[in-house]
Amino acid sequence: MNSTKYYFDYNATTPTDSRVLEAMLPFFSDNFHNPSSFYRQAGDARDAIDKARENVAKLLNADPKEIYFTGGGTESDNLAIFGVVSRYREKGNHIITSAIEHPAVLKSFEFLAKKGFETTLLPVDKYGLVDPSDLEKSIKDSTILITVMHANNEIGTLQPITQLAKIAHKKGIYFHTDAVQAVGKIPVDVKALDVDMLSFSSHKIYGPKGIGVFYKKNKVKIDPMIFGGGHENGLRAGTENVPGIVGIGKAAELALLEMADEEKRIRPLRDKIQKGIIERIPEILINGDTDQKLYNTLNVSLRYIEGEAILAMMDHEGFSLSSGSACSSKSLDPSHVLLALGLKHEDAHGSLRISLGKYNTEDDVDHLLDVLPGVAAHLRRMSPFWDKK
Repeated sequence: MNSTKYYFDYNATTPTDSRVLEAMLPFFSDNFHNPSSFYRQAGDARDAIDKARENVAKLLNADPKEIYFTGGGTESDNLAIFGVVSRYREKGNHIITSAIEHPAVLKSFEFLAKKGFETTLLPVDKYGLVDPSDLEKSIKDSTILITVMHANNEIGTLQPITQLAKIAHKKGIYFHTDAVQAVGKIPVDVKALDVDMLSFSSHKIYGPKGIGVFYKKNKVKIDPMIFGGGHENGLRAGTENVPGIVGIGKAAELALLEMADEEKRIRPLRDKIQKGIIERIPEILINGDTDQKLYNTLNVSLRYIEGEAILAMMDHEGFSLSSGSACSSKSLDPSHVLLALGLKHEDAHGSLRISLGKYNTEDDVDHLLDVLPGVAAHLRRMSPFWDKK
């Protein structure tokens, strides 16, 4: 890590672990072969894919045959949604999700709504939680899919996935969860959750970008969205990204070994930041659930300040932070997640997401707490809203 830069945006992406990179490198050069070919070297590539699939399956407590490699979390989400609606359109045209999903899900729902599907966006409470009774009431005879994210990328709130999946299964409906932010941070056991499908991404767990995982129960039948050869058991055509697959396999192996220790180290750092901000900066809002949330995530609204101004000044001071999600950070609109929590537009505009990871230190945290209050005070002195409060 660059010692002159303070990185607090691990929910956006993570640096590739050096051990992951080391495992990948041979598959760019000496072991470059196509795993679908016949000769021995191709078999070595195939063996590497099989090992990676086993490592990912262990991380999720799944059968390796239930693991499919994709181009990332977004593709995995799309495969779940479009794979189901393509196969079961004659059974029904109603699909359900929450109002705080990642754009990979929400944009897919918007597209399907234009194609004649009926969509329901479940509301959340002020902590970002879906009420299971709201899900029960929203189900219709025509419902064919429910998808609710495991952990929110902006506020870190953890949904009651097991309970929501149980409701879906009582009605014979497939349940998918976008677990991109949860996998690798907390234990994610697909058997305990009893989800039918799950998505996650390599670059959130210190693996390379451009590779993701789609988990699907063996008994679940969906249509493929990419056609070609019979790769990934016919569900995802295209010559395998062997270096990327090796990378996510190694990242999964390391996550399983190290995530419990990482939580013990990172949670106190996150709590220290929260306590320090509350003590040193007036007029703030802590967004999301206080208990049912990822241990590395803090979302705070600094009232009477524009989030973009905070980011710009903190960037000048050497800090990488986020206001909302990275996938929509170029938008000037306030976070749809924070608006769904009931925040006013101006408070949602002043949000700051701080997400920690394995390379953050206590010195990083101390420096953040030294700098951020001064930045907030400076921006508030320039804010016409601060004088009028």
